[in-house]
Amino acid sequence: MLQFRFSRALKEFCKPNLTRLWKASKVTDNNVTAATAAGGCASSYRRSLCTQTDAANEKKAGILPSLEDLLFYTIAEGQEKIPAHKFTTALKATGLRTGDPRLKECMEMLKVTLKTTSDGALDRHLFKKCVQSNIVLLTQAFRKKFVIPDFQSFTSHIDQIYESAKSLSGGQVADYIPQLAKFSPNLWAVALCTVDGQRYTAGDTKVPFCLQSCVKPLKYAVAVHDHGTEYVHRFIGKEPSGLRFNKLFLDEDDKPHNPMVNAGAIVCTSLLKIKVMNNHAERIILKSEMGENKGKRANRCEREQMMQGVSTAEKFDYVMNFMKKLAGNEYVGFSNATFQSERLSGDRNFAIGYYLKEKKCFPEGTDMISILDLYFQLCSIEVTCESASVMAATLANGGFCPITGERVLNPEAVRNTLSLMHSCGMYDFSGQFAFHVGLPAKSGVSGGILLVVPNVMGIMCWSPPLDKLGNSVRGIQFCTDLVQLCNFHNYDNLRHFAKKLDPRREGGDQRVKSVINLLFAAYTGDVSALRRFALSSMDMEQRDYDSRTALHVAAAEGHTEVVRFLLEACKVNPVPKDRWGNTPMDEAIHFGHHDVVTILQDYHNTYSPKETTTNSDKETAEKNLDGML
Repeated sequence: MLQFRFSRALKEFCKPNLTRLWKASKVTDNNVTAATAAGGCASSYRRSLCTQTDAANEKKAGILPSLEDLLFYTIAEGQEKIPAHKFTTALKATGLRTGDPRLKECMEMLKVTLKTTSDGALDRHLFKKCVQSNIVLLTQAFRKKFVIPDFQSFTSHIDQIYESAKSLSGGQVADYIPQLAKFSPNLWAVALCTVDGQRYTAGDTKVPFCLQSCVKPLKYAVAVHDHGTEYVHRFIGKEPSGLRFNKLFLDEDDKPHNPMVNAGAIVCTSLLKIKVMNNHAERIILKSEMGENKGKRANRCEREQMMQGVSTAEKFDYVMNFMKKLAGNEYVGFSNATFQSERLSGDRNFAIGYYLKEKKCFPEGTDMISILDLYFQLCSIEVTCESASVMAATLANGGFCPITGERVLNPEAVRNTLSLMHSCGMYDFSGQFAFHVGLPAKSGVSGGILLVVPNVMGIMCWSPPLDKLGNSVRGIQFCTDLVQLCNFHNYDNLRHFAKKLDPRREGGDQRVKSVINLLFAAYTGDVSALRRFALSSMDMEQRDYDSRTALHVAAAEGHTEVVRFLLEACKVNPVPKDRWGNTPMDEAIHFGHHDVVTILQDYHNTYSPKETTTNSDKETAEKNLDGML
């Protein structure tokens, strides 16, 4: 019998996986709980760490390890304590930040707990105390259940795309107002936030800049959220105009073509926080507002008072609060200097405003000058790349903010917004962008591009130099390269794509590597790696092309600790046969590992085939834990 060996090339290929969490099952019984599948594996390992008395008591009581314990064992890798920095480093590797609002309780408890320790490390009980309030989120993260499972690998590709775009030097910084002209052409930033709250940043992501036209889809979403699609599109169309974004031109129904051109955005601004009345409500005048006229039909002046009864300041505050919710309460500010400059240089927009007023495009009672002021104010809202990426992620997540869990927009508003961003969001480059990138996006004259990958992530790119169509040169290149690398284009085939990454799943190469990694860990005697594999619900009885298992390899190499772990903790079958009909016992005898022979004999005497893991047990175990999460 040939002893199992790996070549040096195979060793280089087979690097340890990122820390992952075992999928446990929650098994209950009226009398005695039987440890099934993965549950038996992890609970047995936990008992091996306890005293024999504790182990007996746990087995008798049917106690399964808690999620907190499993998380501890995953990160500790066989150690009795976890250094705090090791925990935070492992957390960041999943894409989560220590400042994530969802982890507030965990981080606060960690800070308090570390003050009571002298070595900055956490034992199992202290660790459990710190993580128990956020255990579901943490378990999802370490089990790689987020939308981007291998986040570090994905962001390494994003780094390369970022650096490639950074080398571009073309374009001109917008200079029609001083506040835009002052930005350095060398500024370049990219931030992304997934629908699970995984974060990535590169470059100048903390520099504030104004949203400018990137605010257009956001305020349209607010209008549809408040009033519904039918009402909003009484005043605004849905079609690309085929004209410059600031043209004085309406469609055949005398409506702006869409909310992404200036005319449509100005009308959309007039729809924010107004009192929409149906025919019945229009006939009723509240006594508190109109005195003795209660019950009479409102005249024109009274209807104007009722519909536009909210001041511009209140409307601005209302939209700002919406923006902060979209951004998960991250930075959203206001540049008064930009607002003043926009108003002074806004002759074209004033002309559009008067044209819209003449064509009766506004709701009845609209003060056009006040609406233009609000329009300029909203264009002057400041964000950073980081906060804007959360806004984009909220759109990608169906209106739920990923880092707060709050529902900000309804699904109808999000769907309509993304549809219009896809067809009209990139000025005169919209058709080209939809063809080459195939994702909803909105650009702004400040150099920002708000990009949405629906159900996956939101991205904000920002670099002031613009091309001749008013889009960020680096931002366009980044978006193009991203879709060339990953199958994010709306019409990429998810089943038959070629030469494109799918960051949303662990690729086939990962599944192929799993058996190699498992056998290599057994070959080298790496119990810590085997422990990680077991806790990540890997099948510990996987076979290679010769039908050899990890137990075969460990027995052939004489690794008693590995053999003991596989048998006692993972409950693997002690008598599997390879293609030549040899069992692990045969391997141990052949290579003269008498200690291994003794362990196998002792275990075989107490082994019952009923304890082996069945496929149905595994499926039940995984479904149970997924249900808990």
